[in-house]
Amino acid sequence: MKLFRVLTFLILLLAGLPVSGQIILRTSESDTTYLYDTDSLRRAWDRGPAFGAYKDNYFIFGTAVGPKPTKANTNVKFQISIQQRLTRSTLPWHTYLYLFYTQKVFWHVLENSMPMTDLNFNPGIGLAKPFFSSQDGRYIGKLMLVLEHESNGRDGEESRSWNRVTLGGNIYLDRNIMVNAKIWCPIIDGVNNKDILKYCGLYQCGIQVMSNNRRFGASLWLTKRLDWNPLNYNAQLELRYRCFPADNLYLFFQYYNGYGEGLLDYNKYTSEARIGICLTPTWFSDF
Repeated sequence: MKLFRVLTFLILLLAGLPVSGQIILRTSESDTTYLYDTDSLRRAWDRGPAFGAYKDNYFIFGTAVGPKPTKANTNVKFQISIQQRLTRSTLPWHTYLYLFYTQKVFWHVLENSMPMTDLNFNPGIGLAKPFFSSQDGRYIGKLMLVLEHESNGRDGEESRSWNRVTLGGNIYLDRNIMVNAKIWCPIIDGVNNKDILKYCGLYQCGIQVMSNNRRFGASLWLTKRLDWNPLNYNAQLELRYRCFPADNLYLFFQYYNGYGEGLLDYNKYTSEARIGICLTPTWFSDF
């Protein structure tokens, strides 16, 4: 965990840097030259497609790190994440109402009958507010207030469920670096996961970086578990490489270390490395 402690320090250091908020747009999908275009960014919020990607959409395969790989600890993990804007015009304070849906699945393809052992359903509804620089109008980030539900759709002793009101935001340090943070107020209604905060925590922070041509990318997500150790986090490290310059398809690597990767075994420690493909939102994945 020493590596993750160092990375945590780097995130806190970056969070203290001056924010330039310089977000840029391509003139075409195949163009690798990026230009500043504030008016286009404002129009993208007001008139852009109502339906689109929310978080990363990926399909990855891998196994445990440390223990000997077996059929039980080797699996496919995939995620589908979308958002739908519910209002055609902006709401008061220049906010937008969205419906969100993310589904994360763990699929044991090497076992008999290839069972999908853990399906996590995560719908939500909430407001998003973009922020622009008062000096030059550049887009610098957004703030989101969302009511979320997460459950695994099971009953009996394997049932897992909780709700939370989340407040999150992201800030672009420049066109290639984004930092984000998210805190939540939990409403735990699941009988079998009353201690979920001990493993899934109360807040999350992260950093995402991309190369100038959007060919390479990396991200680190840290979720603080509910204990007194200030550096006791669940960590998720991601690396991506765009396969073709004009496509939104990435070769994708993900490493997870900690608790709460899935709801069914939220209180069991895991260390998993997986590789596959990913479709990502236009700029950076949401959180």
